[in-house]
Amino acid sequence: MTIDTKSLPPSLDPAEVEKFSKLAAEWWDPRGKFGVLHVFNPVRLDYIKEQVTARLGRDPLLRRPFEGLRFLDIGCGGGLLSEPMARLGASVVGVDPSAKNIKTASVHALEMDLEIDYREGLAEDLAAQGEQFDVILNMEVIEHVADPQAYTRTCLSMLRPGGLMFVATLNRTAKSFALAIIGAEYVLRWLPKGTHQWEKFITPEELKEWIESNGARIRDEVGVTYHPLEGTWKRSRDLGVNYMVVVAKA
Repeated sequence: MTIDTKSLPPSLDPAEVEKFSKLAAEWWDPRGKFGVLHVFNPVRLDYIKEQVTARLGRDPLLRRPFEGLRFLDIGCGGGLLSEPMARLGASVVGVDPSAKNIKTASVHALEMDLEIDYREGLAEDLAAQGEQFDVILNMEVIEHVADPQAYTRTCLSMLRPGGLMFVATLNRTAKSFALAIIGAEYVLRWLPKGTHQWEKFITPEELKEWIESNGARIRDEVGVTYHPLEGTWKRSRDLGVNYMVVVAKA
């Protein structure tokens, strides 16, 4: 994808887009470069379902508890979150600046017989069109954008009153540098080297300030830690590396 760097909106970092475009074909390979997301996905999905059903008054025992809700999956990549949300009944819009990612996601959804509205573009594009959503999934994206504060404001502008936004990101700590950079990229090689930049990691305090300055509140926060003996990710009280928050808009 050719990018005009002179006209970039604040959230688009062309280097990040190009990086993930090259990896688009790997999205649905559980043993590929995104294999860690396949292992990470269950804890994200459980948290989203639990919080949405509890806070929006949905029956978690229903096969499609998200029926009637409009979801936005920002930075949807190959659709690893969009597809489960659609299966749970949500009307899903998945947006990603990489044309290759959108192609990968669209083809896979077709193969799975799922209707998902995938669009090549940015959060700013949808906000400019006046799009509104009941739930916004902002998962492992904010640490890759050029201006996370402006990006947060843009995302919240698309959230309907009473809606929820989920944010998953990495804390900027010595522990996260050791585990998420050195451990994940150089030692375990879960991710390609250079996937993350530690200085772009976001502390919970920074995120809270950006959210509250835009009229929203964090309703829940939880850490996510890896258990090597089980090969699984689990929720934790430790926010020192990976963490997720649920944001509610009044």
